[in-house]
Amino acid sequence: MTTLLEVNDLRVTYPGRGLRARPHEVLHSVSLTVGQGETLGVVGESGSGKTTIGRSVLGLVAPSAGTVRFQGHDITHAGRKRRRALARDIQVVFQDPHSSLNPALTIGDILSEPLIVQGAAASEARTRVTELLDQVGLPKDASQRLPREFSGGQRQRVAIARALAPAPRLIVCDEPVSALDLTTQARVLDLLIDIQRRTGVAYLFISHDLAVIRHISHRVSVIHRGDIVETGPAGDITTSPEHPYTQKLLLAAPVANPAEQRRRRAARQLLRP
Repeated sequence: MTTLLEVNDLRVTYPGRGLRARPHEVLHSVSLTVGQGETLGVVGESGSGKTTIGRSVLGLVAPSAGTVRFQGHDITHAGRKRRRALARDIQVVFQDPHSSLNPALTIGDILSEPLIVQGAAASEARTRVTELLDQVGLPKDASQRLPREFSGGQRQRVAIARALAPAPRLIVCDEPVSALDLTTQARVLDLLIDIQRRTGVAYLFISHDLAVIRHISHRVSVIHRGDIVETGPAGDITTSPEHPYTQKLLLAAPVANPAEQRRRRAARQLLRP
């Protein structure tokens, strides 16, 4: 498999919050790769640094060390003009569909905006919007409606359509289903899988939920306190992990059987990551 994204020895440091507070390093020499058409799941608890990886790839955070390479080119410190060009190939779906869409714009305007910015004619953008709505399973008349007229799951479909608009090679998915109920989560995940099969787009999929990661990922990297502690095929990592921290994540997932839940809780308390 050809490597699309390569992150090597990435370090990110945030300044301290107080006047005399020391800088805080949130990523420690993180390395990972994403192949063409592949989904790499990055899983970890809140504050583990997983979202910072995605923000570094998108250029929203400046690394203090290490490199980010896309299609073999170093984009670690790409300037504004270069980032604008990269937007054709690297897109993002954020966590909250309520806040990620402009409430004052129609769905048609939201989807056509990135196309027009990239130089598409208005007629070409309208045609592409119709294709995108069909691709994510929304009716054609959705283009004339406002985000508030849709459910959370439908709004996330709009966000996915917006990310797909320029036909990217990679989409960074930052907790894209965590704000949705379980039934809607499953539908959105299946939609992402179907889109990947049809378009060949790759995903860097960030989540705290091991069950979600298992459902969508080909490979999984587990991050704990800024370090990648385990990487491997999704089936192996999510069923028989080797690292104690991953084992704790697996045991923390709720199950319907109360007796099994008690056993898992007791086993989790014995582990020390």
